[in-house]
Amino acid sequence: MYAIFRTGGKEYKVSPGDVVRVEQLPGEPGAGVEFNHVFAVRKQSLTVGTPLVDKAKVKGVILRNGRSPKVRVLKYKRKKQYRRTIGHRQAFTEVLIKDILTA
Repeated sequence: MYAIFRTGGKEYKVSPGDVVRVEQLPGEPGAGVEFNHVFAVRKQSLTVGTPLVDKAKVKGVILRNGRSPKVRVLKYKRKKQYRRTIGHRQAFTEVLIKDILTA
């Protein structure tokens, strides 16, 4: 059994029991979360939405909120004495997928 859903502008393929890192969601660890933008569900047979599957939900529990390792970004123009270095840390939420519901 699996489902394909969208959150934070990205699509994820998950099964019950999976732990997935998504874009940061509001909520504390231990809080429940559900995703309604479900594109496809496979239980016995594959159900594909047009574009979404009606009344399908993916339910999960927030495990933790965190930030990814720093990514360094360097801007440089040769012969112009121009250099800029900045860093970026992307925030994420780890979600444990509990159940995939269809009507």
